[in-house]
Amino acid sequence: MSGPETTPEQVAAEIAKKSGSSFYWAMRLLPRYKRSAMYAIYAFCREVDDIADGDGEIELKKSQLEEWRDRIEHLYAGHPDHPITCALQGPVTQFDLQKNDFAAVIDGMLTDAVPSLRIKNLDELTVYCDRVACAVGRLCVRVFEIDTKIGLELSKSLGHALQLTNILRDVAEDAERSHIYLPADMLGEHGVDTGDILSFDTREGVAAVCGELAKLTSDYYGEAGRLIRRCDKSQVRPALIMKNVYEKLFKRVTDRGWVDLNEPVSLSKFEKSALVVKSAFFP
Repeated sequence: MSGPETTPEQVAAEIAKKSGSSFYWAMRLLPRYKRSAMYAIYAFCREVDDIADGDGEIELKKSQLEEWRDRIEHLYAGHPDHPITCALQGPVTQFDLQKNDFAAVIDGMLTDAVPSLRIKNLDELTVYCDRVACAVGRLCVRVFEIDTKIGLELSKSLGHALQLTNILRDVAEDAERSHIYLPADMLGEHGVDTGDILSFDTREGVAAVCGELAKLTSDYYGEAGRLIRRCDKSQVRPALIMKNVYEKLFKRVTDRGWVDLNEPVSLSKFEKSALVVKSAFFP
């Protein structure tokens, strides 16, 4: 006798749980109906991100990501055909999740899926961050059910802050796989070619660009904090947790500085757990 079938909601929850992300524990603090929606959104993002970061050939990655675009179309047409889009079906209606935001995430993954990437300027970097981070935020704030205007502003400021933190932390690691997210025009102003950012001779120019982006990132964190304080804390706990965890990571990145970009930067599990607890249960 076979056991009960796994539901789409259970599939999404298991993907979120296996991720080991601090965001999983943030999501667990939400009421059950919101938690299930967030698991489904996270599972979608995890699936497409794994494709973009995988070892497959570029054409295979593009094909797999376009399959997800088709699945989102099927979802919004009322006949989802994958466990994750089945898990998303209820939340799409309940929280009015926008198809354009799912499409934007896929577009961002297509940008990342290429063997070699060069970001031309700050405008292009802004678009990239919007697709891979802010679009996810726009889906999340709808589930949080906060004021629409504040929600859109929060998804923008926090999304940019988080993604820029990742970029500044991983400059060397990304460069080694030929992905340069530091804008080429900013590097050029400091005499740095995008193919030479790890050279000893260019470290001052790279440091100057990183410093400029770090100032922008700090401003985004400040704005996100101000917006969160305008919300009911019980509604935005996951956003507060992500802000506090990543802002701590950002501080560690800036403390490391830009001389030795190969020096790894991270937070321990204990540090993350402490920040989650503090953000969840203390003012």
